[in-house]
Amino acid sequence: METPDANVAHWIAHHAAARPDHEAVVDAERRLTFATFEARCARAAAALHQLGVGRGDRVAFLLGNRSAALEIVFGAARIGAIAVPINTRLAAPEITQQLDDCGPIALFHESDLAPLATRAVAAAGHEVACIPVGGHADPYEGLLARQQSAPPIVPLAPDDPMLIMYTSGTTGVPKGAVLPHRKAWTNSRNAETFFETTAEDRVLVVVPLFHSFGLKILSVPALYCGATVFLQPHFDPHAMWRTTAAERITFFGGVPTMFAPLLETLDADEPDTSSVRFLFTAGAAIRVDTIHDFEQRGLRLQQGFGQTETSTLCCLGAEDAIRKAGSVGRPVDHGEVRVVRVASLERIPTEWETCAPGETGEIVVRGEMTMLGYWERPEATAETIRDGWLRTGDLATTDEEGFITLTGRARDMIISGGENVYPRQVEAVYETHPDVAEIAVVGIAHERWGEVGRAYVVAANGKEVDAGALTAWGREQLAKFKIPQEFVAVAELPKTVTGKVQKFRLIGADAAPAD
Repeated sequence: METPDANVAHWIAHHAAARPDHEAVVDAERRLTFATFEARCARAAAALHQLGVGRGDRVAFLLGNRSAALEIVFGAARIGAIAVPINTRLAAPEITQQLDDCGPIALFHESDLAPLATRAVAAAGHEVACIPVGGHADPYEGLLARQQSAPPIVPLAPDDPMLIMYTSGTTGVPKGAVLPHRKAWTNSRNAETFFETTAEDRVLVVVPLFHSFGLKILSVPALYCGATVFLQPHFDPHAMWRTTAAERITFFGGVPTMFAPLLETLDADEPDTSSVRFLFTAGAAIRVDTIHDFEQRGLRLQQGFGQTETSTLCCLGAEDAIRKAGSVGRPVDHGEVRVVRVASLERIPTEWETCAPGETGEIVVRGEMTMLGYWERPEATAETIRDGWLRTGDLATTDEEGFITLTGRARDMIISGGENVYPRQVEAVYETHPDVAEIAVVGIAHERWGEVGRAYVVAANGKEVDAGALTAWGREQLAKFKIPQEFVAVAELPKTVTGKVQKFRLIGADAAPAD
């Protein structure tokens, strides 16, 4: 059922009326108050309409962290269209695949990515209008300037699509998760509760807006609350601390791989961090010692967990960040989150068995926080969502207090000689070894045991990867069947933008066997 205020575009209009002079978005080129940001979103909506974009149509953008990306998101929402963020790090054929999949009418792109966008659009199976953003004469700004009137905010149903966001693809070709307006509202309410976000917050966003973390976890909830979003174009730890000090940032988020360089530059630069309430990480597991390192420097590093398909599922509050370090927290509101026995997932959802504390199972969720499904992929949708329950594919345990700790991915699980081996548990143990900087464990076929583990190791501080020494050390830490039978030295692990290791790319990768 359509309602007057289900459309997220109303959020910006509300703040423009309530606090017109309060800053909404600050990027490398401009500082926008809510009044100005609302006017630009309205003009973006008019420009989309001029390009032939209507309700239910898709409009894609290939943009960095700039205000135009948010203007297109809220401008498309204003007329009932669907925004599609595309990863700027993709190759042209990968972009073409997504354009062919969702069929957008227009593609807004960074002016310096024009050759990439042109190649991708030329190979697409349908016509796509290309509009450069930035650079000389800035066609996007010219398009906004020519708009004389703003279309009204169309009434929408909570389940009407707002975004199509392509999953990061840790196992293969990305799928387009269709995210409705009610999901944005639910996630923003959860952020308001667990981050305690208010209009006085000043949120630094350096993770890309083409990913759920930057857009759905940080930027959209901040704007819902009337806070100010500061967009940094790329990850530069020195620049992050300078901005934090100069702009009195109250919190920022980052993927786990960002926090080691942030810690190094924090010690080197000694910035003023007195305005910071907390730091937030999600996207992959983070080392517990990193949490303690920041705590020793007076900065609380909190964890959370979610997916493109669900946004935030769990959040670890400030009061538990140290006491429960390593956990991703308790489930957020506006949905049901369970950890269920993997074997029971073969049955109907009413027969799924909840795990006992300490028992590993798969996280499943249902409620207002979930996606509608995958764009034009009914089979993939049916495989993931069953009777309203969404299977995350993430393995975890709960403790007696209901705190959830991730242990790996269901499809990563290795069955060796009838024993379940969870690679994340093995990786966590080896991460404490002084010669190991990073490690990823995958299952490989074995004639006798069915599967065994193979570990890809990035050595620490120029050390050599000594397979014999790592095997011997592992025997002191793990059951024998859990110890990888092979250790392979690699220069780096392939990762998504959120820091998740793409294990499917490791098999067959160039690597040197460890001695």
